[in-house]
Amino acid sequence: MSEQVYGRVALIGLGLIASSMFWAIKRAGLAGEVTGYARSLETRETARRIGLCDRVCDSAREAVQDADLVVLCVPVGAMGPVMEDIAPVLKPGATVSDVGSVKRHVIEAVQPHIPEGVHFVPAHPLAGTEHSGPESGFAELFDNRWSLLVPVEGTDPAATARLRALWEGMGANVDEMDADHHDLVLAVTSHTPHLIAYTMVGVADDLRRVTDSEVIKYSAAGFRDFTRIAASDPTMWRDVFLTNKDATLEILGRFTEELFALQRAIRTGDGAHLHDYFTRTRAIRRGIIEAGQDTDAPDFGRGQKK
Repeated sequence: MSEQVYGRVALIGLGLIASSMFWAIKRAGLAGEVTGYARSLETRETARRIGLCDRVCDSAREAVQDADLVVLCVPVGAMGPVMEDIAPVLKPGATVSDVGSVKRHVIEAVQPHIPEGVHFVPAHPLAGTEHSGPESGFAELFDNRWSLLVPVEGTDPAATARLRALWEGMGANVDEMDADHHDLVLAVTSHTPHLIAYTMVGVADDLRRVTDSEVIKYSAAGFRDFTRIAASDPTMWRDVFLTNKDATLEILGRFTEELFALQRAIRTGDGAHLHDYFTRTRAIRRGIIEAGQDTDAPDFGRGQKK
């Protein structure tokens, strides 16, 4: 058991990340009480049925009452309106954070509504699965994964240190990053790969010469991985692309250039270029495994996860 970091934590939105946070907080004893709220009545009823949160509330304002930490776990496009709603009832000295995978937009949407005397420390846990909803969470989701903190200018260092202690207590490695650099890094490592996966699965759907049953029956590992990524929450990813537009388009432009170069190598029979390129990209995969961020098991270790 770790030491308690917050007396009361409020989770607004009860999907994969929030539910995993709850189980991880409980596993380590990091908070005295965890309250939760979800916009959907069905989600709130599911949360109550499975024991997700110590108390599930019927409004966001009720959930954040007297909370020491409020974590916005809603799609990035909804964070501004949610923050505006809860701002009047936040406890002085409380910290507001989030788990959005875009940071500049979240800061611009949320910060204007942060009351005086309330700390704001945006965050982004780099962990997830293709599943969503309150029943998809599990305590081990953040173990040995990175959580990035993006403190805004003037943030109290003590509030940042406290949030760091929570994420470390949930099993995560923690680093700090500037918002714009975060959005560029994530455009490379997450956002553009997701867009490519969605596109590839869409292409397979368009190829009428390949029947649906053949796509499903003869899926090789590469296509299967694309479908796993492309099964991610559509609302979340719509908001990601609309709110991290510039960085995603920049990386997509670089991807297009690389793709044209590979097309040219294939067309001209330039085997040396292809071999060198694939050798370089293979080394990146080895680096990820050596850093402990994945496993070289044939199923990437995902067979053991929920």
